[in-house]
Amino acid sequence: MSEIASRQQLRLAFLRWAIVTVPLILLLGFTSARIAPAGSQNRWYAMLAKPAANPPDWVFPVAWTTLYVLMGLALAMVIHARGSRLRGPAITLFAVQLLVNLIWSPVFFGMHLVGWALVIIVAMFVLALATTLVFGRVRTLAAWLMVPYLAWVAFAGVLLFEIDRLNPNAETIAPASASTQVIPL
Repeated sequence: MSEIASRQQLRLAFLRWAIVTVPLILLLGFTSARIAPAGSQNRWYAMLAKPAANPPDWVFPVAWTTLYVLMGLALAMVIHARGSRLRGPAITLFAVQLLVNLIWSPVFFGMHLVGWALVIIVAMFVLALATTLVFGRVRTLAAWLMVPYLAWVAFAGVLLFEIDRLNPNAETIAPASASTQVIPL
């Protein structure tokens, strides 16, 4: 046997990474989403005019949970690719795009800054696309696992653009209560 590690050992090593990356990304995503109430729980958001293509509230947590799991698996594959010279840049790009992703929800739902949220979502898409392309050079399957995320971010960008168009003064809309929308950590 000339192999350094068996297929079984390689599979187990990947699973060890996935056991760390998937829950970590889920935790970060859900923490970001909890900083400010989202969907119908957010009085400011509930007051906004929404485009016809806006999905029902229950779709968002299902979609994001699925996307975060896929992103965590993709990241685990890239971390596990020890021989790749693009491994480091791919992980760095992933971390930067995830940070931008985590900023979006507090900016939109908490601070009600629709224009900035639109800038952030464009940056998120560009960074996610770059991450996907570099992931593809490290592990093809990792790139494919990022494709649903790219599609969702593009769709969310269109929705956000429409929300901005339908609510030109969205930042000035005040919820019924004088209390803040941001929940302290």
